[in-house]
Amino acid sequence: MKVENNKSLKEYNTFGINSTASEFVSITSEADLINAISIIHKRPIFILSGGSNMLLTKNLDAFVLHIKIKGITVIEESENSVLISVNAGENWHDFVQYCIKNNYGGLENLSLIPGYVGSAPIQNIGAYGVELKDTMISCEAINIATRKKHIFSNKDCKFGYRNSIFKNEVKGEYIITKVTFNLTKKEHTLTTSYGAIESALNDQGITKPTIKDISEAVIKIRKSKLPDPSKIGNSGSFFKNPVITKSHFTKLQKIYPNIPSYKIDDDHIKVPAGWLIEQSGFKGKRWGDAGVHEKQALVLVNYDNATGKEILDLSKKIISGIKEKFDILLETEVNII
Repeated sequence: MKVENNKSLKEYNTFGINSTASEFVSITSEADLINAISIIHKRPIFILSGGSNMLLTKNLDAFVLHIKIKGITVIEESENSVLISVNAGENWHDFVQYCIKNNYGGLENLSLIPGYVGSAPIQNIGAYGVELKDTMISCEAINIATRKKHIFSNKDCKFGYRNSIFKNEVKGEYIITKVTFNLTKKEHTLTTSYGAIESALNDQGITKPTIKDISEAVIKIRKSKLPDPSKIGNSGSFFKNPVITKSHFTKLQKIYPNIPSYKIDDDHIKVPAGWLIEQSGFKGKRWGDAGVHEKQALVLVNYDNATGKEILDLSKKIISGIKEKFDILLETEVNII
């Protein structure tokens, strides 16, 4: 286990922010992880996964553990389903493509989401009508204080919209090492009505899509809207889609008849944050090297050498503008560090 001092994190976060870590270690096994925790003592610990859902606004005076534990294991399978365990350091999109290749259904709508498997339960990642909680059975985690393993069931995780117990009650107490999914092998339940998937399939004349068809449609849509982090620094969707009351939505609809929406229940409506941002005039705007992407207003970008603080200041400007125009308070989906 090699400890590196004053390590640049520019290559370890998709925003490309040039922050540093006072100590940095790559973790490739559970034994390495327990050993690292044992020798760190009372130093602050920062868990780094794929670096895809965070904005670094400062240097980290902490012991950064980069989780790179690899491995995919089929635990059991039947004629109709498969129970599959994935270690935390596996690339999420690569794992989804592994599932597509083996005709394991349930994750195809989550194609091309950046990051590692281990951070997926923390955020309860989701896209195009599907969330991680729909297929996750459990996850294993190491308690930092006791170095003991704990298994969290789906229910234990208290999943919500881009939310979980790991962002609330036990925040900073556990390090996820493994995630287990229950996926289908045939008679897949397909979700095609959300977003532009259906129209993308229709454009190709596909009336009976496979999970591969849906995955490819999602990849095509995401590539058309979202910038490649290897070319333009970004962390995907920066804000959550806000959920407002039906009465609030009705008032807005009188002013903005074309406002898009998704019904949550009889009393609540979800409104696309990207639409709100675009209507407020932020789409495509740039302040120095920090800006709002020209194709997707939900994405904030680092065009070159923006600092985390500059991107954070831009996000605050957007939040203020949306509040003033629509009386809606946007929340960040990205974790601000």
